[in-house]
Amino acid sequence: MKNYFVDATVGIFLITGFVALGWLALQLGEVPWVSNAGTYQLRAEFDNISGVKSGADVQVAGVKVGSVTKLELSDDFYAMVTMKLDRKIQVPVDSIASVKSQGIIGDKFIQITLGGDEEIFSDDGVITDTESAVDLESLISKFAFGQVK
Repeated sequence: MKNYFVDATVGIFLITGFVALGWLALQLGEVPWVSNAGTYQLRAEFDNISGVKSGADVQVAGVKVGSVTKLELSDDFYAMVTMKLDRKIQVPVDSIASVKSQGIIGDKFIQITLGGDEEIFSDDGVITDTESAVDLESLISKFAFGQVK
């Protein structure tokens, strides 16, 4: 009788452990049907995204609300940035997406400045009001050669 109790306890413990391990693997592995429930996709069209990498932060008012998932060139030769945002963040259609830098030589990230419109971007919406990355090299060369006006 005592053996059955110990065997049952060990079995329940092992089953609980495997279930917990499976759940952890799904969460850390970012399985789309598990981890995307609280996020949605938004895209932004830039002239220049120099320095932005896949996995870069997306921030609103300095707070991380998502990450960059894909960078590609559109048919119109614009840089298309695909972002995964927290579903709690509602982005009005008059919002502005900007490429910013953490300090002078820090990593680049996308800053979204929220607008005031009542209409909200839906899943897979495209922000076209954007501010591209500042090219410091071209600014310095224009200044050095007297082309700044």
